[in-house]
Amino acid sequence: MPEPMSPTGPPTELFADELYDEEEGASDKKEKDVSKGGLKFGWIQGVLVRCLLNIFGVMLFLRLTWVTGQAGVGLATVIVALSGTVTSLTTMSMSAICTNGEVKGGGAYYMISRSLGPEFGGSIGIVFALANAVAAAMYIVGFAETVRDVILENGHQITGDATNDVRVIGLALTCVCLGIVLIGMEWESKAQLVLLAILAIAILNFFVGSFIPPTDEQKWKGVVGYNSDTFTTNFVPHFTPGNSFFSVFAIFFPAATGVLAGANISGDLKDPQRAIPKGTFLAILITSAIYIAMVFAIGGCIVLAALGEAPPTVSNLTAVLTPTRDLVQQCEMFNQTCQSGLLHDNGMVGVASAFRPLILAGIFSATLSSALASMVGAPKVFQALARDKLFPHIHVFAKGYGASEEPRRAYLLCFVICLAMVCVGSLDLIAPIISNFFLMAYAMINFSCFDASVADSPGFRPGFKYYNKWLSLIGALLCLVVMFLVNWWAALITFVVVAGLYFYVYRTKPDVNWGSSTQANAYKDALKTSLKLISVDDHVKNFRPQILVLTGYPRNRANLLDFASSVTKKQSLLICGHVFQGDLEEHVTRLRSMSAYRWFAARKVKAFYNSVCAPTFRIGVQVLLQALGVGKLRPNTLLLGYKCDWQKADPRDTLDYFNVIQDAFDLHYNVGILRVPGGFDRNKVPDDVIDMDNPEVYESDEEVADDEDEDPTRKENQADVKFPSAASTANGHPQYGAMHLKRLNTLEEGMENEAFEEDGETVTPVAPPSFRDKNYGTVDVWWLYDDGGLTLLLPYILSQRRQWKNAKLRVFCMGTKKGDVDEDQKRMASLLAKFRINYSELTVLTEVNKKPQLKTYREFESLIHQWRVKPGEFQEEYPWKIADADLVEHKQKTYKHLRIREKLLEHSKDASLIVLTLPVPRKTACPAGLYMGWLEILTKELPPTLLLRGNQESVLTYYS
Repeated sequence: MPEPMSPTGPPTELFADELYDEEEGASDKKEKDVSKGGLKFGWIQGVLVRCLLNIFGVMLFLRLTWVTGQAGVGLATVIVALSGTVTSLTTMSMSAICTNGEVKGGGAYYMISRSLGPEFGGSIGIVFALANAVAAAMYIVGFAETVRDVILENGHQITGDATNDVRVIGLALTCVCLGIVLIGMEWESKAQLVLLAILAIAILNFFVGSFIPPTDEQKWKGVVGYNSDTFTTNFVPHFTPGNSFFSVFAIFFPAATGVLAGANISGDLKDPQRAIPKGTFLAILITSAIYIAMVFAIGGCIVLAALGEAPPTVSNLTAVLTPTRDLVQQCEMFNQTCQSGLLHDNGMVGVASAFRPLILAGIFSATLSSALASMVGAPKVFQALARDKLFPHIHVFAKGYGASEEPRRAYLLCFVICLAMVCVGSLDLIAPIISNFFLMAYAMINFSCFDASVADSPGFRPGFKYYNKWLSLIGALLCLVVMFLVNWWAALITFVVVAGLYFYVYRTKPDVNWGSSTQANAYKDALKTSLKLISVDDHVKNFRPQILVLTGYPRNRANLLDFASSVTKKQSLLICGHVFQGDLEEHVTRLRSMSAYRWFAARKVKAFYNSVCAPTFRIGVQVLLQALGVGKLRPNTLLLGYKCDWQKADPRDTLDYFNVIQDAFDLHYNVGILRVPGGFDRNKVPDDVIDMDNPEVYESDEEVADDEDEDPTRKENQADVKFPSAASTANGHPQYGAMHLKRLNTLEEGMENEAFEEDGETVTPVAPPSFRDKNYGTVDVWWLYDDGGLTLLLPYILSQRRQWKNAKLRVFCMGTKKGDVDEDQKRMASLLAKFRINYSELTVLTEVNKKPQLKTYREFESLIHQWRVKPGEFQEEYPWKIADADLVEHKQKTYKHLRIREKLLEHSKDASLIVLTLPVPRKTACPAGLYMGWLEILTKELPPTLLLRGNQESVLTYYS
């Protein structure tokens, strides 16, 4: 809750915050957060100091002279400028992101994950945390190298091997650093201030020493004082074998990675939105200026190569070597190996300084402070990553200790990584390893800003206005280019690691929603493409069956949805339609529910769900048929389940069902009716049973594997389903319990599912077919009338799916009036060849226009008996009933349907699926009872049957 206003104005804490920011230089830059109780830092101590110490780091005193000697003053300046450019562009992007809302712990990981989503954030988070841990090892090795050199200069050694000495010293220092960070952030922060003061004195000490005339000892080591000849010689590059501009850049660039030191502890900053941009930019400006000044100073007063000490035969250096430019060749003149100079001695800054022990103190402070910052930053990032639970088994590192939530477990993990990398024992081997990791993190930060800007989401409103999306894109591309130029194989490895982590998170789909720019771009791309699609003219070659399937709750008719999904999968639009009958107020909560999509995700179905509320089923379907879709992304095919209970249901419901079919044709839809043995309502949960306040009731379906990995032994509709018990209610609302169901009531309580009844007697239910399992046998296509070709196209699409590719396609068609079967066979075969429809068998049906058998007609009469108009009734009052005149008028149609029934029993009784042309109803001339009788006689006691009719628009073409 917001803090109440004091009688005299805003809360004291708010004024304190403002005064704190203004007077930070005079305070100790920290405060105790009242609400969280944790230590919070201001922009100077929390960001500027940390960035300065990290950017200077180990490179300032131990590698800058080597970089200057290899690349020359000119290219060394370019290296510093390029590093500063990369980090400045990254800081601009980072500032835009971190000022677009509250920044919590995790630094770069938090910003990338909340901007680009968990996939990018998780992959970069792991890499970035690892890079920081390795960076800590790099700084520790730099410290150890300096200590080893000092020991050797004094004639001592530890193990007798220089590399092993570095390892021993490094391992000991790693333990010391761990102890410091475990004590707490407050102590570590105070140590950073002391180390910065020592570092500043050491830098000043070098500049003062460069102006002091060198002694003979310094000259033999290569320090000759400022002169134009030395500067001219050192201005151009002198790359030794195996080195190039980018290999030198790879060694130097880790120095620039310190710009994220402040962001890494974003959760410990008092005002990260202000502190991170202000402190980081100022740190880049200060360090870049000092680096370039030192490059010019080094190039002006230190030669490339020198003996290191006077030969025994020479007592006066000035008498032997004049002018100074000859000093470069002194190694060759004396036929000795050069041991000093820019190319041979990494400690030349100390030689040129006014008081070398101060330089050693600076090296120790720079390396130690950078190591501490990295050992603090890496665990903070990993802790934030663990708390988001994007990867398994890392949640143990999420635990925080104390008021500041210190990640002690993550500290120990970073300690182990540091120990492993310190054992490498070489600064030059470690530095290139982390360069690519940091460059990848920088690239993602820049891309995050660019992507959020391009997405043009109203939610992206950075307080930092001095950014540009194109500069962010340039920064991202620059990082990627530099990655490959520095070390192409290391860049590839980095890409593989990041890609592997990305796809892992993408596949596991963690349950997080951070409002990322990826989501914003998905909306923007969908909107843009949908608008573009409007201007694209339709063509028969691009026809796709876009299906509206009336499932009600998709969970209730999973088999019907599976069939529709097998048609549209990865190819076209699928929408599940649901009509709630009644008042809007009664169903308003259900209409807003998104629980169907969670069920889709569990079942791996790509579909949309749309529900409407209407007084009747027919009106609701009319609304769906007219209103669904956007532009050309709208259904063109209506798919219904067959109304198995049409003989016992309320006749008005049957009339509505009949009229829905006619309405779909009137609205120019294709229509399909699927009938399976036993029907689709075997596990139906009525609308009034689903409690939208308890969506798990609806979602309690089995986890279904993807089609490609599906277990063939899985049986449909065997999940435990939650439903209300009649004896268990509270406050008038049903309470739910889990039961393994054999069947569920679908009508009023106590009435059995019609699929399990026959003539009033309960029978053993027929196992429904599974449209997710592989189907063998045949798919029989009965293409009896020209409907535009949909009756042929849809079975062909099914034959391309994994579930149906092993089934053979058989085609049955009507013969012509001439009765020449061979000619009809050849004509049809030619037509199918032109349509490029592969089939295994083609049959031309004969004698279809003959009268059906008496047994078949009597069976039909028994189906429609109760639907006949009885004496004393008027058809106007019962429009669904069949008058004698209707039977006479439709006599030939009835005979044909009965004859087709006989042919179906003859040819297709053992098929896996029958696709049959659907009769077209005429509501003004054909009553609902007669039409349903036709559908019943055509499909009764047959395998799964799809009655399908196109809207007379061609969906097949001869032409390419």
